[in-house]
Amino acid sequence: MWSIYLKELNTFFSSLIGYIVIGVFLVFTGLMMFVFPDTSLLNYNYATLGQLFELAPLVFLFLIPAITMRSFAEENQNGTIELLVTKPLSDFHIVFGKFMACVSLVLFALIPTVLYYITVYQLGAPKGNLDSGAIMGSYLGLLMLGAVFVSIGLFASSLANNQIVGFVLATFLCFLLYYGFFFFSKLPVFVGKGDDVVQMIGIDNHYVSISRGVVDSRDMIYFFSVTGIFIFLTLTSLGRRKW
Repeated sequence: MWSIYLKELNTFFSSLIGYIVIGVFLVFTGLMMFVFPDTSLLNYNYATLGQLFELAPLVFLFLIPAITMRSFAEENQNGTIELLVTKPLSDFHIVFGKFMACVSLVLFALIPTVLYYITVYQLGAPKGNLDSGAIMGSYLGLLMLGAVFVSIGLFASSLANNQIVGFVLATFLCFLLYYGFFFFSKLPVFVGKGDDVVQMIGIDNHYVSISRGVVDSRDMIYFFSVTGIFIFLTLTSLGRRKW
């Protein structure tokens, strides 16, 4: 598993993939938080990192499928998947190694945003007038969200023989699970508490909940469960070659 993990990380950073992903994420969020007047925190009357945690899921919606689209689609397209599976590695080791490498890249993209926290901390009046608990919860939620999107992206990539198809499918599935259930809950058919139940199926509801700074076990179980389901589906998809 660690050989796959290191191989994937080396692939990310020996090419422009890793640097482009991290750079795009930091440039986009930096412009939205400090430059563009409609969203700049410099125009707010209180210190907050809310813009970062509202924008990051939208950026992840496109960036993470771009990271994962080559994971299995490229292997299928080039015919190297057979070479990979002949090595003394189980399907789980292959999938989990690729999963951890992609999650590590997401983590590397989040680490520099600590500078945003330091900046807002210094700008507070008085200095340090910041809800650090909610921010830590939001970072945890963002990392868990990234893990879910990575697992979805790997599943989509395992179904495709083309990287573009894998990207489009992963983006669609991520959008459906993050925003889709919120829109479905607004349909007239869901009345009373039905809309709340539908919203609880979606990722957005749990991400917003954990971003408040309270780490609820139900939210953590949800994130782990969805991630586990898509890793299992990826393993099932890879197992098709044995059928």
